[in-house]
Amino acid sequence: MKKIITLLLMVCMCISMAACGNQQEADNTASASDNTANEENQSETTEPEVTEAPESSTEQAEVQEPSAEAETADTTEGGSSTLVVYFSNTGNTRAIAESISNGLGADVYEIIAQEPYTEADLDYGDNNSRSTVEMNDPSARPAISGSIENMDQYDTVYIGYPIWWGEAPRILDTFVESYDFTDKTVVPFCTSASSGMGSSASTLEELAGSGNWLDGQRFSGSESAESVMEWVNGL
Repeated sequence: MKKIITLLLMVCMCISMAACGNQQEADNTASASDNTANEENQSETTEPEVTEAPESSTEQAEVQEPSAEAETADTTEGGSSTLVVYFSNTGNTRAIAESISNGLGADVYEIIAQEPYTEADLDYGDNNSRSTVEMNDPSARPAISGSIENMDQYDTVYIGYPIWWGEAPRILDTFVESYDFTDKTVVPFCTSASSGMGSSASTLEELAGSGNWLDGQRFSGSESAESVMEWVNGL
């Protein structure tokens, strides 16, 4: 009888130990699953956002390289079919001419008096000043320093000048009478504080005696490059 009881007790103990082992294994499995899930969640929430960027410094350099238009504007001197000619003493006409040249990639020629104008020469209140005497004499032809040797290569010529007494300075008369504008498109423009272009362009056209002269445009000294190019592109 005692042996039977002892045997039953041993069977019960084995069953109990097996149950405890299975429970512990299940707990360990659940714990491992939880850890794996936590690691995955942590990986998803802490992964940095990826942004696109150049793959190398070479690619970045190519992106920053100037456009073909910009290169052309910097390298057309002597090779363009468009020329911007201007005469300027205060810099106002020069600024307009540079806007046109930069916008079109055109060559530039500045009309420079062989005898430079001084501040006294430009004293409009002095009846004996050089500019006053010249403008009162339609036959005056101030000499120009230098010349355009390759005039034949240009199909379009912009001619800019300030307004003096409602007309182009006499040195512009010297310029247009010095060249042949046959088969060329000529575009006059001027600068002034208040006066319009008046008959200055038509007078130059008559003196030139050749060329297809388009209607001109008057600009203020503070005209923006955008405004200037809007006019140029609308021709």
